[in-house]
Amino acid sequence: MIATNRPARLNRALIALTGILLMVVGGYAVAARLGRLPWVDPHAALVPGTAAPPSWVLCAAIAGALVLGLAALRWLSVQAARLPRKRQWYMGSRDSSGHTVLDSGTAAAPVVADVEGYDGVRGAVARLSGPGRAPELHLVVTAEPEADLAELRRRILGHAVPRLRVALEVEVVPVSLELRLADRGRPARAR
Repeated sequence: MIATNRPARLNRALIALTGILLMVVGGYAVAARLGRLPWVDPHAALVPGTAAPPSWVLCAAIAGALVLGLAALRWLSVQAARLPRKRQWYMGSRDSSGHTVLDSGTAAAPVVADVEGYDGVRGAVARLSGPGRAPELHLVVTAEPEADLAELRRRILGHAVPRLRVALEVEVVPVSLELRLADRGRPARAR
């Protein structure tokens, strides 16, 4: 099984770095206010004088805010894309008049149908990525709260994945499987 939660490590590192930075700045501010830092006067003004800053400071602050905002939007967009994008696979030569185009979403649809037919499954989403001769299956399954996850995993890897391998005529299909438990209060989906 392979990992698809690529942003998780970066998220943890950035959150840890931000937390450490905030703790250091907060500790410095508290120590300065309590007079524990000999080089800081706790009663001095934060900035000297009351004159407006130069215009380049305001421009730099706006540019920094824009860069930070765009970085935050990029981070949010990466969070939403948990599964790889659908691809098109070309069977045969692209140059000849006899080639077939298969959308990876179309190839993954029978896997979703198989998995959603299993007991204890509320829903499933599947994506195939990689080249057509070496596809990778990314599967997110939402199960009932009382479902046996180990048995569900065995059934997926023992039934749905072998059927996909046969259909795609490949020896190995690496699988990343994310099992989620559904909320108890929500009604089960209609079959």
